[in-house]
Amino acid sequence: MGHWLRIGEIELLVVSDGVLRQDAGAVFGLVPRIMWERYVPQLDDKYRLPLGLNMLLIRSGGKTILVDTGCGAKDSKMPGAVSTAESGKLVENLAAEGVQPGDIDIVANTHLHFDHAGGNTATGGDRVVPTFPNARYLIQEGEWQAATHPNERTRGTYLEENLAPIEDAKQLDLVRGEVEIASGVRMVPAPGHTEDHCVVEIESGGDYALYVGEMAQQPVMLERLAWVSAFDILPMVSIETKRRFTEKAIEKRALLISVHADYPGLGRLTTANSKRRWEPAE
Repeated sequence: MGHWLRIGEIELLVVSDGVLRQDAGAVFGLVPRIMWERYVPQLDDKYRLPLGLNMLLIRSGGKTILVDTGCGAKDSKMPGAVSTAESGKLVENLAAEGVQPGDIDIVANTHLHFDHAGGNTATGGDRVVPTFPNARYLIQEGEWQAATHPNERTRGTYLEENLAPIEDAKQLDLVRGEVEIASGVRMVPAPGHTEDHCVVEIESGGDYALYVGEMAQQPVMLERLAWVSAFDILPMVSIETKRRFTEKAIEKRALLISVHADYPGLGRLTTANSKRRWEPAE
């Protein structure tokens, strides 16, 4: 399943890894349920919210780039508050659009939590190997250090099986700060969710798009700056990061790709009476 579009001269494909189910209270953090429940679909019997897993394929300057890789198809153990049973569909959905793992030149991870980097690797025989054998994996150095030295809070989401095989295969490229991945495609620091979390900006021909990563888990959290997930390790920084990028998005009439919205997660932000509003885009 894929959704093709263009930003100027750059070709984009929004492709799904399926659905992740996660505890709804954790997604919305300190926001009371009575305030957020009108914005979400019905929860399952374990109070879990279905979240999209919208990955982005970019073709620019002769390069094929994949931004984030979803949960992946490995049988990773998850706590009961999380279900990945409906995920792991990225490779087959890419194949349905004529894209094979060997076609990917660059994988850019916004950060390394299991639902954004689980598809970095796959089971190959009796071991775990990089899913994309010809790709360079671009990862912020600070994020890599945090992921490979997890603490009590983070060790449940930074999984070694998603990381070590990339380094072992010598496909890892650690970067710092803003990086131009290809013509018109930039990895840009957007701290808050993690200290070294990034978003990806795409700009060409006067058009601008923004892959928001985990800057917001639901579109309503782009409308409301103070609505910050319990998963964000730097919540006050998250608010300022959202302010900066949402103001730019409104000014430039950006196409936004929301990772965890319902597929394909496309929309734009507008303002009316000083309030932000998310408008789904075709």
